[in-house]
Amino acid sequence: MERGSFVANVAKALHLEAGELSNRRGRVVFKGNKDYLQLHPKTGDLLLREKLDREELCGPAELCMLPFQILLERPFQIVRAELIVEDINDHSPMFLNNEMVLKIPENTSPGTVFVLENAQDLDVGNNSLQNYTISPNSHFHIQIRGDAEGRKYPELVLDKALDREEQPEVILTLTALDGESPPRSGTAQVRVLVVDINDNAPVFAQPRYEVQIPENSSIGSRVVTVSATDLDAGNNADISYTFLHASENIRKTFQLSEKSGELYLKEKVDFELIQSYTINIQATDGGSLSGKCTIIVQVMDLNDNPPELTISSLTSPIPENSPETVVAVFRVSDLDSGENGRVVCSIQDDLPFALKPSIENFYTLVTEGALDRERKAKYNITITVMDFGSPRLKSEHYIPVSISDVNDNPPVFAQRAYKLYFRENNSPALHIGSVSASDRDSGINAKVTYSLLPPETGDLPLFSYISINSDNGHLYALRSLDYEAIQGFHFTVRAADGGSPSLSSQVLVQVLVEDENDNSPFVLYPLQNGTAPCNDLVPRAAEPGYLVTKVVAVDRDWGQNSWLSYQLLKATDPGLFTLLAHSGEVHTARPISDRDAIKQRLLVLVKDNGQPPLSTMATLNVLLVDGFSEPYIQLPDATEEEVQTDSLTTYLVISLASVSFLFLVSVIMFIAFSLWKRKRGASDGGRFDPNGPFPGYLVDVSGTGTLSQNYHYEMCLTSGSGTNEFKFLKPINPTLPPTHASEKDSTENPNLRNSFCFN
Repeated sequence: MERGSFVANVAKALHLEAGELSNRRGRVVFKGNKDYLQLHPKTGDLLLREKLDREELCGPAELCMLPFQILLERPFQIVRAELIVEDINDHSPMFLNNEMVLKIPENTSPGTVFVLENAQDLDVGNNSLQNYTISPNSHFHIQIRGDAEGRKYPELVLDKALDREEQPEVILTLTALDGESPPRSGTAQVRVLVVDINDNAPVFAQPRYEVQIPENSSIGSRVVTVSATDLDAGNNADISYTFLHASENIRKTFQLSEKSGELYLKEKVDFELIQSYTINIQATDGGSLSGKCTIIVQVMDLNDNPPELTISSLTSPIPENSPETVVAVFRVSDLDSGENGRVVCSIQDDLPFALKPSIENFYTLVTEGALDRERKAKYNITITVMDFGSPRLKSEHYIPVSISDVNDNPPVFAQRAYKLYFRENNSPALHIGSVSASDRDSGINAKVTYSLLPPETGDLPLFSYISINSDNGHLYALRSLDYEAIQGFHFTVRAADGGSPSLSSQVLVQVLVEDENDNSPFVLYPLQNGTAPCNDLVPRAAEPGYLVTKVVAVDRDWGQNSWLSYQLLKATDPGLFTLLAHSGEVHTARPISDRDAIKQRLLVLVKDNGQPPLSTMATLNVLLVDGFSEPYIQLPDATEEEVQTDSLTTYLVISLASVSFLFLVSVIMFIAFSLWKRKRGASDGGRFDPNGPFPGYLVDVSGTGTLSQNYHYEMCLTSGSGTNEFKFLKPINPTLPPTHASEKDSTENPNLRNSFCFN
């Protein structure tokens, strides 16, 4: 049959469903690693892998049966099967010698039988050799004799006595036929030489010789010597030895000495191939009479073949964390026999694997439990196969087994928590730090992706402040931060691997904003916002060191950036006042003289301690007064202002009157309202105008032009909602000198001491 021919369907024979054979990874295994058949995994058809020669596979055996196994996995199963190769008549009978010579004495009586060389036919059964025929003649006919093994041998029977003088030689044609129709045939020529009388045939010393030789016998070594004798004399007693009915294999393996009868080894013998040889020897004398004997040569087995291991199935890599898993299916064999062919398998003791025997020398290599790739990713397993011969032979087979990764390890951060620092006023997209996590898995299971988790509360818009690179964990500030607005915050970073299902871990990241000197000092007192200035009053009788006022300032920065120092840059009289650098207090430096100007203007520099330092200017207005009990304050500027206002009003009335009579009523009402308003303002200004020549906070309460000696009041007005609001009116202890009373009040409220504030 041609290669690829259909033999059988395994799926139907084993009653398997469609596709089950493929899922169970079915395969065919022959002994000796010969692949005569191939199994189609989808259809289950067994197909010929190559042409099969029955004669080459089985020789003369009548039944040519090749055992094989069908291996199935999940679950593991071995099905024994046999392939029977049927014979076809593809060989003709063939004689090893195309010519046979018979020397027959002329006095041979009719009915004498002469043995002829048989033909050989490699086919078996009816296709093998079945019959012999001889060409038509008047002296001989052919008869067939069979032996116990079923072989047929031709014999020439003399029908009519020979007459050498009449016919010294007879030439016949022997034809061998097989049993096919039409039969195949082979021929050989038989030459019959008629000789003179020889009435004694050679006789062997023993009809059967049995010898044993080891399979490692060297070429040319002597196996046995046969011996025959002939009672005749002369040429009729001259004996020669030849093979009788010997096969081609025997002729290739042994050599027979024609004269001495010694049998030598011509080719190496192998017990694993042939265990015994049956050799027929014929001794022929000079008169063509012959005798025969049989030699039985037994080949003794030696332990000359190491065990062999054939892998039928190998699974690598295998996933970690799996229970007992079949890694490999293999078969062991030893061509030797007996104890020499009995084998045992083993692996290293320190491996988490085990060998489980099955039928017909099959073994499975399985894991003893779940494996951890992170502990060991690859195993080199050595399977040792050893026989029980002497000496013991062994073979080793190395199987590398890789463990594939399963996503069983979450990412682990390098730190339990992260704390990052950066300065305020940073540039957007500034790299402020990194987080790092590692995963003990491999491949996609170890690829870590970083992300920000939303805050638990929505107070901080985290994603507008911070961004993270999902690949490397770099953190970036998305916007410029202000320390004065936010000093720090925290968030959670999640690291997830690429496995399925994905594993993750979290870490807390705290971000602290560091302060920069980006805020100038702000003066709280005296006010510098463009409103009416605050004037501080100093009695001319004040002694040196008298506390005049205190500059109060703050800085929104932190730490040393908010440390303030004060410096007097400019003054109306530089030597009159001194400024404490750290407290901002203004004191008199010397006694006040009459030559000192009433109005003193001080320019103070308030500077912080940052790098570089920032500063702010503050202006102080100080009024020198003779005392806090002067009769009243003259307001010459108010009269002059009223005169200017009246002239302007008169001009405005004249101008408006000339425009239109229709607007006269409106103009008169406007003028009247304006005059009323200005009159009220002039009345208030005469009492509280800060630009007058005398202190504006003094009021006449007794009607006599002087303040009462029994009650002195300190009054302050503050601005709020666009109108003057009365803050407080505090009596001053009359038992204390004015200077001491002022110092006490300045201690209690230095920002309001001796001050009169108004819009």
